[in-house]
Amino acid sequence: MSARPEHVEAASLEPGLARDVDYAIDVQGLSKSFGINQVVRKLSMRVKRGQIYGFLGPNGSGKTTTIRMLCGLLTPDEGRGTCLGMDILTQGRAIRRHVGYMTQKFSLYADLSVRENLEFIARIYGVPDAEAAAAEAIVSLGLEGRERQLAGDLSGGWKQRLALGACILPKPQLLLLDEPTAGVDPKARREFWAQIHDLAGAGVTVLVSTHYMDEAERCHEIAYIAYGELLAQGTVEEVIAGSALHMWRVTGPDPAALARELMEVPGIELVAPFGTSVHVGGRDRTALELAIARFAAREELVWRPDSPNLEDVFIDLINRSRDNFR
Repeated sequence: MSARPEHVEAASLEPGLARDVDYAIDVQGLSKSFGINQVVRKLSMRVKRGQIYGFLGPNGSGKTTTIRMLCGLLTPDEGRGTCLGMDILTQGRAIRRHVGYMTQKFSLYADLSVRENLEFIARIYGVPDAEAAAAEAIVSLGLEGRERQLAGDLSGGWKQRLALGACILPKPQLLLLDEPTAGVDPKARREFWAQIHDLAGAGVTVLVSTHYMDEAERCHEIAYIAYGELLAQGTVEEVIAGSALHMWRVTGPDPAALARELMEVPGIELVAPFGTSVHVGGRDRTALELAIARFAAREELVWRPDSPNLEDVFIDLINRSRDNFR
C-alpha cells in the first residue's frame, strides 16, 4: 500500500521535512495549550512502520491530545513533523484518509446491527462492494453468528471488536487506539491484542494508549508521558533498565503494616504491597541498602533482592512528575 495518496506531492512538505520511509510517525517539539494549561510540552517521538507503539501515562497527561495532533485533528502550537510521510501541520486531511482512530467510548450506532454498522461505515469511506467488505470483516474478527445482533446489545469485548472492525474497513496504514480495552475482561483483551498483532504483522502501524502494564509489554516499543512531558521511551527492557531502580522484596507477618512503616523510611522511594510480600525500591542503591539495614535485627522479616518491573518504573516516574494542572 502506498505511503501517501498520489495527489500529495513531495514538494508540498515544508523545507527540512524529509520523508523517511522507515517511520510512520516522526515529530519534533510538539506543544499544545488550552488556556493557561500546557497539555503537551516539547514532545518528540518516532514510530517505525509496522510497529505496535504503546503510549502510557496517567489520566490528563496529554496522550489523547498528542494522538489528535498526530492525525491532524488538532494543530500544535509549536513543533512539526510527519505522519505517514505527510506534514501534520498542512496535510491533516490527507493523513486522516489513511488513519483508523478508535476512541475509548463506543461510537457506532447502538440501534443498528453488527452487519448494518459495518456496511454503513464501508459506504461512508467509499469501500468497494460494501456488503462483501463487511462480510469479510465479520469473518476476520470472529463475529459470525452475531451479524443480526444490535450493536447496543453487545458486551464490552464484542463492542470493541466491532469498533476495531469499523476502523480497519478502509484499510488504514495507521491505527490510533485510545485506551481501546478499558472495562473489557482479560479474555476479551487477550483476543483483541491477538488481532492487533495480526494487523501489525500485515504492515499496519499501531499507536495505542493504555493503562494496563500487561498490554504495554505486548508492544514493540513504549513511551511514558506524564503531564505533557515525554519521560521515557524505548523497548520495555530499555525503559526498565533506564529507570536505575534497585528493588527488594520483603515478606513478614503483616505486609500492610510493614508497607506503611517502610513508606516513612528515608532512602526508600517506592513501596508496593504484593500479596504476602512488599516490593521496596529506590534509585540510590547505597541509601536503599542503609534503609534496609535498619530492619536486619527483625527475624520475622525475610529480605530478597528483586528486579524492577514496568509498574515499578511508571509509579516512580509519576511520583517524580509535576502535575501542571495544579
